Amino acid sequence: MADILPFKRKSVPKRSPLCDSGHHRWAIWQHKPFENKQGKLVTVYRCERCGAERTQAK
Repeated sequence: MADILPFKRKSVPKRSPLCDSGHHRWAIWQHKPFENKQGKLVTVYRCERCGAERTQAK
């Protein structure tokens, strides 16, 4: 008979409890300088802990 290998479940990536409460650590992310539809400068912020994004048009 063949050896039976146990399957391991993938672990769920942990989010910070601070981010779950809405306390993100925002940092400027420089990869998207312009918005395509209006042609305005856009500042994109990305949370350093969980990777959530928010934008702010100037």
